[in-house]
Amino acid sequence: MPKDPSTRDAIRDFIADKGSATSRQLADHLGITRQAVSLHLRQLLADGAIFKTGSTRAARYFPREAAAPERRLRRDLDLAGLDESTVYEDVAIVLTLSRLADNVEAIVHYAFTEMLNNAIDHSMADQCTIEVRLDATRLFFAVRDRGIGVFHSIADKFELQDEHAAMIELVKGKTTTQPDAHSGEGIFFVSRAADRFVLRSHRLQLEWDRFRDDVFVSEPRFLKGTRVQFEIGIDSRTRLENVFAEFAPEEYDYQFEKTRVLVKLLRREYVSRSEAKRLLHNLDRFSEIELDMRDVTSMGQGFADEVFRVFASAHPEIIIRTVNTGKAIEAMIRHVGRKAH
Repeated sequence: MPKDPSTRDAIRDFIADKGSATSRQLADHLGITRQAVSLHLRQLLADGAIFKTGSTRAARYFPREAAAPERRLRRDLDLAGLDESTVYEDVAIVLTLSRLADNVEAIVHYAFTEMLNNAIDHSMADQCTIEVRLDATRLFFAVRDRGIGVFHSIADKFELQDEHAAMIELVKGKTTTQPDAHSGEGIFFVSRAADRFVLRSHRLQLEWDRFRDDVFVSEPRFLKGTRVQFEIGIDSRTRLENVFAEFAPEEYDYQFEKTRVLVKLLRREYVSRSEAKRLLHNLDRFSEIELDMRDVTSMGQGFADEVFRVFASAHPEIIIRTVNTGKAIEAMIRHVGRKAH
Protein backbone atom coordinates (compact mmCIF):
# COMPACT_ATOMS: atom_id res chain seq x y z
CA MET A 1 0.00 0.00 0.00
CA PRO A 2 1.39 3.45 -0.84
CA LYS A 3 2.70 5.23 2.24
CA ASP A 4 3.15 8.73 0.81
CA PRO A 5 -0.08 10.69 1.39
CA SER A 6 1.35 13.73 -0.40
CA THR A 7 1.42 11.79 -3.68
CA ARG A 8 -2.17 10.70 -3.21
CA ASP A 9 -3.12 14.29 -2.43
CA ALA A 10 -1.40 15.43 -5.62
CA ILE A 11 -3.27 12.80 -7.63
CA ARG A 12 -6.59 13.78 -6.09
CA ASP A 13 -5.91 17.48 -6.69
CA PHE A 14 -4.96 16.89 -10.33
CA ILE A 15 -8.12 14.84 -10.97
CA ALA A 16 -10.26 17.49 -9.28
CA ASP A 17 -8.61 20.29 -11.25
CA LYS A 18 -8.92 18.57 -14.64
CA GLY A 19 -12.32 16.98 -13.97
CA SER A 20 -10.93 13.53 -14.86
CA ALA A 21 -7.63 11.90 -15.73
CA THR A 22 -6.08 8.68 -17.00
CA SER A 23 -3.22 6.89 -15.26
CA ARG A 24 -0.87 7.94 -18.08
CA GLN A 25 -1.77 11.61 -17.60
CA LEU A 26 -1.15 11.28 -13.88
CA ALA A 27 2.18 9.52 -14.40
CA ASP A 28 3.35 12.23 -16.82
CA HIS A 29 2.23 15.00 -14.46
CA LEU A 30 3.89 13.52 -11.38
CA GLY A 31 6.96 12.09 -13.08
CA ILE A 32 6.45 8.59 -11.67
CA THR A 33 5.66 5.23 -13.25
CA ARG A 34 2.15 4.12 -14.12
CA GLN A 35 2.65 1.16 -11.77
CA ALA A 36 3.29 3.56 -8.89
CA VAL A 37 0.29 5.66 -9.89
CA SER A 38 -1.87 2.52 -9.93
CA LEU A 39 -1.00 1.73 -6.31
CA HIS A 40 -2.10 5.19 -5.20
CA LEU A 41 -5.25 5.05 -7.35
CA ARG A 42 -6.28 1.75 -5.78
CA GLN A 43 -6.03 3.31 -2.32
CA LEU A 44 -7.99 6.40 -3.37
CA LEU A 45 -10.67 4.16 -4.90
CA ALA A 46 -10.83 2.11 -1.70
CA ASP A 47 -11.18 5.32 0.34
CA GLY A 48 -14.02 6.51 -1.91
CA ALA A 49 -12.12 9.69 -2.80
CA ILE A 50 -12.43 9.03 -6.54
CA PHE A 51 -14.34 6.72 -8.88
CA LYS A 52 -13.39 5.02 -12.11
CA THR A 53 -15.02 4.33 -15.46
CA GLY A 54 -13.68 1.86 -18.00
CA SER A 55 -10.95 -0.69 -17.40
CA THR A 56 -7.25 -1.33 -18.04
CA ARG A 57 -5.66 1.37 -20.25
CA ALA A 58 -9.05 2.89 -21.08
CA ALA A 59 -9.79 3.62 -17.40
CA ARG A 60 -10.53 7.21 -16.44
CA TYR A 61 -10.68 8.56 -12.88
CA PHE A 62 -13.08 11.20 -11.57
CA PRO A 63 -13.45 13.12 -8.30
CA ARG A 64 -16.04 11.71 -5.92
CA GLU A 65 -18.11 14.87 -6.23
CA ALA A 66 -18.74 14.17 -9.93
CA ALA A 67 -20.56 10.91 -9.21
CA ALA A 68 -24.26 11.08 -9.99
CA PRO A 69 -26.54 9.47 -7.40
CA GLU A 70 -27.63 5.96 -8.26
CA ARG A 71 -31.11 5.73 -9.72
CA ARG A 72 -33.17 2.54 -9.35
CA LEU A 73 -36.44 1.25 -10.68
CA ARG A 74 -38.23 -2.05 -10.03
CA ARG A 75 -41.63 -3.05 -11.36
CA ASP A 76 -43.82 -6.12 -11.57
CA LEU A 77 -45.56 -6.20 -14.95
CA ASP A 78 -48.52 -8.15 -16.28
CA LEU A 79 -47.40 -9.65 -19.58
CA ALA A 80 -50.80 -9.89 -21.26
CA GLY A 81 -50.99 -7.08 -23.82
CA LEU A 82 -47.75 -5.54 -22.60
CA ASP A 83 -45.81 -3.36 -25.05
CA GLU A 84 -42.06 -3.42 -24.47
CA SER A 85 -41.48 -0.05 -26.17
CA THR A 86 -43.92 1.70 -23.86
CA VAL A 87 -42.21 0.17 -20.82
CA TYR A 88 -38.82 1.34 -22.07
CA GLU A 89 -40.09 4.88 -22.59
CA ASP A 90 -41.30 4.95 -18.97
CA VAL A 91 -37.96 3.61 -17.73
CA ALA A 92 -36.05 6.15 -19.83
CA ILE A 93 -38.05 9.03 -18.35
CA VAL A 94 -37.76 7.87 -14.74
CA LEU A 95 -34.02 7.19 -14.93
CA THR A 96 -33.23 10.03 -17.40
CA LEU A 97 -31.54 7.67 -19.83
CA SER A 98 -31.34 10.55 -22.27
CA ARG A 99 -28.14 11.61 -20.51
CA LEU A 100 -26.40 8.48 -21.78
CA ALA A 101 -24.16 8.77 -24.82
CA ASP A 102 -26.07 8.06 -28.02
CA ASN A 103 -24.25 4.78 -28.71
CA VAL A 104 -24.90 3.47 -25.19
CA GLU A 105 -28.55 4.53 -25.15
CA ALA A 106 -29.10 2.80 -28.52
CA ILE A 107 -27.67 -0.44 -27.14
CA VAL A 108 -29.71 -0.23 -23.92
CA HIS A 109 -32.91 0.50 -25.88
CA TYR A 110 -32.33 -2.48 -28.18
CA ALA A 111 -31.26 -4.88 -25.42
CA PHE A 112 -34.05 -3.99 -22.99
CA THR A 113 -36.87 -4.19 -25.53
CA GLU A 114 -35.54 -7.45 -27.00
CA MET A 115 -35.25 -9.15 -23.62
CA LEU A 116 -38.62 -7.92 -22.37
CA ASN A 117 -40.23 -9.00 -25.64
CA ASN A 118 -38.78 -12.48 -25.11
CA ALA A 119 -40.58 -12.66 -21.75
CA ILE A 120 -43.81 -11.43 -23.34
CA ASP A 121 -43.78 -13.81 -26.31
CA HIS A 122 -41.93 -16.89 -25.10
CA SER A 123 -42.06 -17.31 -21.31
CA MET A 124 -45.66 -18.54 -20.98
CA ALA A 125 -45.73 -16.59 -17.70
CA ASP A 126 -48.39 -14.19 -16.47
CA GLN A 127 -45.98 -11.64 -15.02
CA CYS A 128 -42.36 -10.57 -15.06
CA THR A 129 -40.22 -8.30 -12.91
CA ILE A 130 -37.89 -5.67 -14.30
CA GLU A 131 -35.04 -4.05 -12.39
CA VAL A 132 -32.98 -1.14 -13.75
CA ARG A 133 -30.08 0.68 -12.08
CA LEU A 134 -28.04 3.59 -13.38
CA ASP A 135 -25.08 5.08 -11.52
CA ALA A 136 -21.99 7.09 -12.37
CA THR A 137 -20.25 4.25 -14.18
CA ARG A 138 -22.72 1.69 -15.52
CA LEU A 139 -26.26 0.73 -16.40
CA PHE A 140 -27.70 -2.57 -15.25
CA PHE A 141 -31.05 -4.19 -16.00
CA ALA A 142 -32.63 -7.56 -15.34
CA VAL A 143 -35.81 -9.19 -16.63
CA ARG A 144 -37.16 -12.10 -14.57
CA ASP A 145 -40.13 -14.33 -15.31
CA ARG A 146 -41.36 -17.56 -13.72
CA GLY A 147 -42.48 -19.26 -16.90
CA ILE A 148 -41.40 -22.30 -18.87
CA GLY A 149 -37.68 -21.47 -18.91
CA VAL A 150 -35.73 -20.54 -22.03
CA PHE A 151 -33.63 -23.71 -22.28
CA HIS A 152 -36.56 -26.01 -21.49
CA SER A 153 -38.69 -24.24 -24.11
CA ILE A 154 -36.09 -24.79 -26.84
CA ALA A 155 -35.42 -28.38 -25.80
CA ASP A 156 -39.14 -29.16 -25.87
CA LYS A 157 -39.78 -27.42 -29.20
CA PHE A 158 -36.92 -29.13 -31.03
CA GLU A 159 -37.04 -32.44 -29.13
CA LEU A 160 -33.48 -32.10 -27.88
CA GLN A 161 -32.01 -34.48 -25.34
CA ASP A 162 -31.63 -31.93 -22.52
CA GLU A 163 -31.41 -28.26 -21.64
CA HIS A 164 -27.64 -28.19 -22.20
CA ALA A 165 -28.24 -29.16 -25.82
CA ALA A 166 -30.79 -26.34 -26.02
CA MET A 167 -28.21 -23.92 -24.68
CA ILE A 168 -25.78 -24.90 -27.45
CA GLU A 169 -28.46 -24.28 -30.07
CA LEU A 170 -29.18 -20.89 -28.56
CA VAL A 171 -25.59 -19.65 -28.68
CA LYS A 172 -25.34 -20.45 -32.40
CA GLY A 173 -28.01 -17.87 -33.25
CA LYS A 174 -31.20 -18.09 -35.35
CA THR A 175 -32.80 -20.37 -32.75
CA THR A 176 -36.40 -19.48 -31.92
CA THR A 177 -39.51 -21.38 -30.92
CA GLN A 178 -41.64 -18.98 -33.00
CA PRO A 179 -39.92 -18.67 -36.41
CA ASP A 180 -42.92 -16.96 -38.00
CA ALA A 181 -42.68 -14.03 -35.59
CA HIS A 182 -39.04 -14.03 -34.44
CA SER A 183 -35.64 -14.30 -36.10
CA GLY A 184 -33.77 -15.80 -33.16
CA GLU A 185 -31.24 -12.96 -33.27
CA GLY A 186 -32.02 -11.10 -30.03
CA ILE A 187 -29.95 -12.96 -27.45
CA PHE A 188 -27.09 -13.46 -29.93
CA PHE A 189 -26.68 -9.74 -30.62
CA VAL A 190 -27.54 -8.48 -27.13
CA SER A 191 -24.90 -10.76 -25.61
CA ARG A 192 -22.28 -9.25 -27.92
CA ALA A 193 -23.28 -5.65 -27.30
CA ALA A 194 -23.12 -5.94 -23.50
CA ASP A 195 -20.10 -5.64 -21.24
CA ARG A 196 -21.64 -8.52 -19.29
CA PHE A 197 -24.72 -10.54 -20.12
CA VAL A 198 -26.10 -13.42 -18.05
CA LEU A 199 -28.85 -15.83 -19.07
CA ARG A 200 -30.05 -18.09 -16.27
CA SER A 201 -32.81 -20.68 -16.26
CA HIS A 202 -33.44 -23.78 -14.13
CA ARG A 203 -29.98 -25.22 -13.37
CA LEU A 204 -28.01 -23.57 -16.18
CA GLN A 205 -26.35 -20.18 -16.31
CA LEU A 206 -24.64 -18.79 -19.41
CA GLU A 207 -22.48 -15.68 -19.04
CA TRP A 208 -20.82 -13.53 -21.68
CA ASP A 209 -18.01 -11.27 -20.38
CA ARG A 210 -16.58 -8.67 -22.76
CA PHE A 211 -13.60 -7.75 -20.57
CA ARG A 212 -12.47 -11.35 -20.20
CA ASP A 213 -13.46 -11.99 -23.83
CA ASP A 214 -15.02 -15.30 -22.85
CA VAL A 215 -18.23 -17.20 -22.25
CA PHE A 216 -18.86 -19.27 -19.13
CA VAL A 217 -21.34 -22.00 -18.21
CA SER A 218 -22.21 -22.82 -14.61
CA GLU A 219 -24.85 -24.78 -12.71
CA PRO A 220 -26.26 -22.64 -9.88
CA ARG A 221 -29.22 -23.55 -7.70
CA PHE A 222 -32.54 -24.13 -9.46
CA LEU A 223 -34.30 -21.00 -10.70
CA LYS A 224 -37.84 -21.33 -12.02
CA GLY A 225 -38.37 -19.54 -15.33
CA THR A 226 -35.73 -17.26 -16.82
CA ARG A 227 -33.64 -14.33 -15.64
CA VAL A 228 -31.57 -12.19 -18.00
CA GLN A 229 -29.06 -9.67 -16.68
CA PHE A 230 -27.42 -6.97 -18.79
CA GLU A 231 -24.63 -4.55 -17.88
CA ILE A 232 -22.81 -1.86 -19.84
CA GLY A 233 -20.46 0.95 -18.83
CA ILE A 234 -21.75 4.42 -19.54
CA ASP A 235 -18.41 5.16 -21.23
CA SER A 236 -18.66 2.11 -23.51
CA ARG A 237 -17.40 2.71 -27.03
CA THR A 238 -19.35 -0.20 -28.46
CA ARG A 239 -21.68 0.77 -31.26
CA LEU A 240 -24.71 -1.35 -32.09
CA GLU A 241 -24.21 -0.91 -35.82
CA ASN A 242 -20.71 -2.39 -35.52
CA VAL A 243 -22.04 -5.42 -33.64
CA PHE A 244 -24.55 -6.04 -36.42
CA ALA A 245 -21.95 -5.38 -39.13
CA GLU A 246 -19.71 -8.13 -37.77
CA PHE A 247 -22.34 -10.86 -38.17
CA ALA A 248 -24.72 -9.31 -40.72
CA PRO A 249 -22.26 -7.54 -43.02
CA GLU A 250 -22.80 -5.77 -46.32
CA GLU A 251 -21.51 -8.72 -48.35
CA TYR A 252 -24.46 -10.75 -47.04
CA ASP A 253 -26.93 -7.93 -47.73
CA TYR A 254 -26.93 -7.08 -44.00
CA GLN A 255 -28.51 -10.44 -43.17
CA PHE A 256 -27.47 -12.54 -40.15
CA GLU A 257 -25.28 -14.97 -42.08
CA LYS A 258 -22.15 -15.20 -39.91
CA THR A 259 -21.92 -16.93 -36.55
CA ARG A 260 -19.22 -17.74 -34.04
CA VAL A 261 -19.40 -20.82 -31.81
CA LEU A 262 -17.22 -21.26 -28.75
CA VAL A 263 -16.67 -25.00 -29.10
CA LYS A 264 -15.66 -25.59 -25.48
CA LEU A 265 -19.26 -24.93 -24.42
CA LEU A 266 -20.12 -28.42 -25.63
CA ARG A 267 -17.11 -30.08 -24.02
CA ARG A 268 -13.34 -29.73 -24.15
CA GLU A 269 -12.47 -33.11 -25.63
CA TYR A 270 -14.02 -34.22 -28.91
CA VAL A 271 -13.86 -37.74 -30.24
CA SER A 272 -16.98 -39.03 -31.99
CA ARG A 273 -18.97 -38.17 -35.08
CA SER A 274 -22.10 -37.85 -32.97
CA GLU A 275 -20.50 -34.98 -31.05
CA ALA A 276 -19.59 -33.31 -34.34
CA LYS A 277 -23.16 -33.67 -35.60
CA ARG A 278 -24.41 -32.06 -32.39
CA LEU A 279 -22.07 -29.13 -32.98
CA LEU A 280 -23.08 -28.80 -36.63
CA HIS A 281 -26.83 -29.09 -36.09
CA ASN A 282 -28.55 -26.13 -37.79
CA LEU A 283 -25.27 -24.44 -38.73
CA ASP A 284 -26.17 -25.02 -42.38
CA ARG A 285 -28.42 -21.95 -41.98
CA PHE A 286 -25.34 -19.72 -42.10
CA SER A 287 -23.01 -18.69 -44.90
CA GLU A 288 -19.96 -18.34 -42.67
CA ILE A 289 -19.08 -20.23 -39.48
CA GLU A 290 -16.23 -19.42 -37.11
CA LEU A 291 -15.33 -22.20 -34.70
CA ASP A 292 -13.41 -20.85 -31.71
CA MET A 293 -11.24 -23.68 -30.37
CA ARG A 294 -9.87 -21.96 -27.27
CA ASP A 295 -9.45 -24.35 -24.32
CA VAL A 296 -10.32 -27.37 -26.49
CA THR A 297 -7.69 -29.90 -25.46
CA SER A 298 -8.08 -32.64 -28.07
CA MET A 299 -9.96 -33.62 -31.21
CA GLY A 300 -10.54 -37.12 -32.51
CA GLN A 301 -10.28 -38.15 -36.15
CA GLY A 302 -13.99 -38.95 -36.39
CA PHE A 303 -15.01 -35.56 -35.05
CA ALA A 304 -12.62 -33.69 -37.34
CA ASP A 305 -13.62 -35.72 -40.39
CA GLU A 306 -17.33 -35.05 -39.82
CA VAL A 307 -16.78 -31.29 -39.49
CA PHE A 308 -14.02 -30.51 -41.96
CA ARG A 309 -14.62 -33.09 -44.67
CA VAL A 310 -18.17 -34.50 -44.55
CA PHE A 311 -20.02 -31.29 -43.61
CA ALA A 312 -17.70 -29.10 -45.67
CA SER A 313 -18.16 -31.30 -48.75
CA ALA A 314 -21.94 -31.34 -48.30
CA HIS A 315 -21.98 -27.54 -47.98
CA PRO A 316 -19.20 -26.15 -50.21
CA GLU A 317 -20.93 -22.76 -50.20
CA ILE A 318 -20.35 -22.36 -46.44
CA ILE A 319 -17.06 -20.88 -45.26
CA ILE A 320 -15.69 -22.61 -42.16
CA ARG A 321 -13.04 -20.77 -40.20
CA THR A 322 -11.21 -21.86 -37.07
CA VAL A 323 -9.46 -19.65 -34.52
CA ASN A 324 -7.41 -20.35 -31.40
CA THR A 325 -6.40 -23.80 -32.58
CA GLY A 326 -3.42 -25.53 -31.03
CA LYS A 327 -0.87 -27.46 -33.07
CA ALA A 328 -2.45 -30.85 -32.39
CA ILE A 329 -5.87 -29.71 -33.54
CA GLU A 330 -4.43 -28.00 -36.62
CA ALA A 331 -2.65 -31.23 -37.48
CA MET A 332 -5.88 -33.21 -37.14
CA ILE A 333 -7.73 -30.78 -39.41
CA ARG A 334 -4.99 -31.14 -42.04
CA HIS A 335 -5.11 -34.89 -41.61
CA VAL A 336 -8.75 -35.12 -42.68
CA GLY A 337 -7.96 -33.22 -45.84
CA ARG A 338 -9.31 -29.72 -45.26
CA LYS A 339 -7.38 -26.76 -43.95
CA ALA A 340 -9.14 -24.05 -42.00
CA HIS A 341 -9.55 -20.80 -43.93
